[in-house]
Amino acid sequence: MRLALLGCGTVGSEVVRLLHEQAADLAARIGAPLEIAGIAVRRLGRDRGDLPVDPTLFTTDALGLIKRDDVDVVVEVVGGIEPARGWLVEALRAGKSVVTANKALLAEDGAALHDAAAEGGGDLYYEASVAGAIPLLRPLRESLHGDRINRVTGIVNGTTNFILSAMDATGAGFAEALEEATELGYAEADPTADVEGFDAAAKAAILASLAFHTRVGAADVHREGITEVTAADVASAKAMGCTIKLLCIAARGADAAGRETVSVRVHPAMIPLGHPLASVGDAFNAVFVEAQAAGPLMFYGRGAGGAPTASAVLGDVVAVSRNRLAGVRSASESAYADLPVRPMGEALTRYHISLDVADRPGVLAAVAGVFARHDVSIATVRQGPAGGGAAGRGEDADLVIVTHVAPDAALAATVRELRGLDIVRSVASVLRVEGGL
Repeated sequence: MRLALLGCGTVGSEVVRLLHEQAADLAARIGAPLEIAGIAVRRLGRDRGDLPVDPTLFTTDALGLIKRDDVDVVVEVVGGIEPARGWLVEALRAGKSVVTANKALLAEDGAALHDAAAEGGGDLYYEASVAGAIPLLRPLRESLHGDRINRVTGIVNGTTNFILSAMDATGAGFAEALEEATELGYAEADPTADVEGFDAAAKAAILASLAFHTRVGAADVHREGITEVTAADVASAKAMGCTIKLLCIAARGADAAGRETVSVRVHPAMIPLGHPLASVGDAFNAVFVEAQAAGPLMFYGRGAGGAPTASAVLGDVVAVSRNRLAGVRSASESAYADLPVRPMGEALTRYHISLDVADRPGVLAAVAGVFARHDVSIATVRQGPAGGGAAGRGEDADLVIVTHVAPDAALAATVRELRGLDIVRSVASVLRVEGGL
């Protein structure tokens, strides 16, 4: 089986090393040896150290490599939308099997790739696109195909999880924790894709598509990042017996009209310390799947890095290679359900709202009246002097309110009205609450 490797950076280099180190085992598992037909790179002269590969295999002509008749499998670890989309569509239409780690492309236009695979008759595998080495997509795609998945909740971005874990452990603010993540190599020089939730949103779209047999794209995912999470938010979460995580949440359920829909969102949220995801620290990933018959399932491990991602890539290479030798292909895309995606305003969630209010009689009643007008029920209220100082009447006070479940639009409207009250000096923070308290 001859492979065309597109990209030879951190992940691509590890793919080459593992192909070399495990050549005999891989051949035994597949039933034929794996050979690299060529490696497409941007710059031929780049120093790649002691990479165990013939230098003559490198080329800058990715499309020419893909079109070669002796290429069976195309492995793409370049990333980005273009030119990767054009390359992979070309390969799939030509009947070649494709293994990709490109979460952005799959979330942006996975439909084009699946359609091309159906047209050409090859396989499209992408285990490495979500949660690195964690075996997650294939269980959703195959092992749980006989079950109904109701909800998927995950920590799927290691950078943000490291930052929030550091804030929780040390009391540092976002900027300080981000600086530490950058120094340790967990955050890129431009961390926007991570800290603003774009990376997690792409992965959420892929997870929802597989779990609910519905095409879900990045544009369907409600996205919020962690840049507004403060040390005070983390401290407030601790006081409630919670921690804050950037969660991707994909849920199946009925809308107000009784139609079955899916809701897909990414945002920071408080979760109780007893939740399975609460103890996931550092740069690790974890995904919690709730299935109707199988019940709760937890997938945990390293979600990024050259070696873990390369492990997932090679797992897919073995699968598609065995299929080609047997003259079969994997099951095609399952999008039969075609469920509508529910707008974020209709998603059912809970809020933790921290208010700086005037410290005088009637304030609590006025605030409660706002919640009542929007049909939002209050679960708990905690009141104290502003800044957590000594008790006693002052000019301002802190008011922390946690709601019961309500439509997100009603909760957002409640917060907007609170901001307009004279008695509310400021809405210090608003965070969603997940996992039950």
